[in-house]
Amino acid sequence: MKEGIHPKYHDVEARCACGHTWKTRSTKPELHLEICSNCHPFFTGRQKLIDTEGRVERFTKKFGAQTSESRKTAAKSAKTAKAKKATAAAR
Repeated sequence: MKEGIHPKYHDVEARCACGHTWKTRSTKPELHLEICSNCHPFFTGRQKLIDTEGRVERFTKKFGAQTSESRKTAAKSAKTAKAKKATAAAR
């Protein structure tokens, strides 16, 4: 290896926003992370929304908080309303 061209390699303690810490090695003297394996939804199975610049709020305001149950009830009520119109028109 040539000397003087490689970055310094430090023993650091990585810190997550959830408070979890662990020791690793890096070329940076400090590591601060937003999400780790202890708080990531893929590993924990819990839903956690990370809102950046109000994007989640804007989306729910624009499209509404739709769930599969709310879509089913909306479709059911639309179907019954259509059936009522058809019976009223047939009279």
